Amino acid sequence: MSEKLRVGILGATGMVGQRFISLLENHPWFEVVTVAASPRSAGKTYEEAVGGRWKMDTPMPEAVKNLIVMNVNEVEKVAESVDFVFSAVDMTKDEIKAIEEAYAKTETPVVSNNSAHRWTPDVPMVIPEVNPEHFEVIKFQKERLGTTRGFIAVKPNCSIQSYAPVLTAWKEFEPYEVVATTYQAISGAGKTFKDWPEMVENIIPYIGGEEEKSEQEPLRLWGKIEDGVIKKAESPVITCQCIRVPVLNGHTAAVFVKFRKKPSKEELIRKLEEFSGLPQELELPSAPKQFMRYMEEDNRPQVKADVDYENGMGVSIGRLREDTVYDYKFVGLSHNTVRGAAGGAVLCAELLKAQGYITKK
Repeated sequence: MSEKLRVGILGATGMVGQRFISLLENHPWFEVVTVAASPRSAGKTYEEAVGGRWKMDTPMPEAVKNLIVMNVNEVEKVAESVDFVFSAVDMTKDEIKAIEEAYAKTETPVVSNNSAHRWTPDVPMVIPEVNPEHFEVIKFQKERLGTTRGFIAVKPNCSIQSYAPVLTAWKEFEPYEVVATTYQAISGAGKTFKDWPEMVENIIPYIGGEEEKSEQEPLRLWGKIEDGVIKKAESPVITCQCIRVPVLNGHTAAVFVKFRKKPSKEELIRKLEEFSGLPQELELPSAPKQFMRYMEEDNRPQVKADVDYENGMGVSIGRLREDTVYDYKFVGLSHNTVRGAAGGAVLCAELLKAQGYITKK
């Protein structure tokens, strides 16, 4: 047990914090030793602090129930108990930026689910199968922060997981124009139907800030490190609409693509199914064996049937066909709180450990 890295979870009582706790139960490399949250939860046991708000399908792990919740603002105190932290704090963007940097400056690596640092030029924003080389920017970030061990790494928005990897697999065909509409689950807002009864049998055609993230963040994934910062790619041009739908878990995207080099449908499917990255090569504990699968049935992927593919870490694609205006269209599905949030961050941390960025203090 002592060989495992000691992990702290910042914002442990919220939905993404809970997802971290459930995913890290029995993790072979990481052990949750510290949970931190707002001052109003501090001093209680984790079980008391969460109370009746446990939102996962599986029971709260026994190992965390009696952990005393620490005050997330007591940075030094939290930091000295852990080797690194996952961040899922619920604060304003400026507060998140400040607190994550404060943790990094205690020489504690921060792997964040939050959006606050996604556009900080020397902070890597990574889907491990897509752009692991962006972790190389960490050395420049450490120079800026004045740290030897501490840094911040983030994962991208949940909305892009069902189509950005697909477009990455098709890169050689030069996609240059993309239209995507995402149909996003309520857990993306940290809610269940019990918390948000007005979502039952309802659709809301607006999610604040989400369309810009969905259009711009893929370009950062495909960018290059230049002069110690990540410069985003210029293409493809992406336009999005993001819609909240009455589904608990699972973001679906309907996507239209134009290519400079138009491939056949068979070539596109082959590229999807053959696509893999460092997590698969290194056999990281949370890595899906097959990152993306293609489903031939006309009525797939479906949230109920397919959201848990590869324990929620895989992406399901279907309905790929030629289009009358664009070259091709398809439907993608990903699990928004597993691959799209906590699970994606855990996979980032596993790769950071495998590459020597995260070590025991």
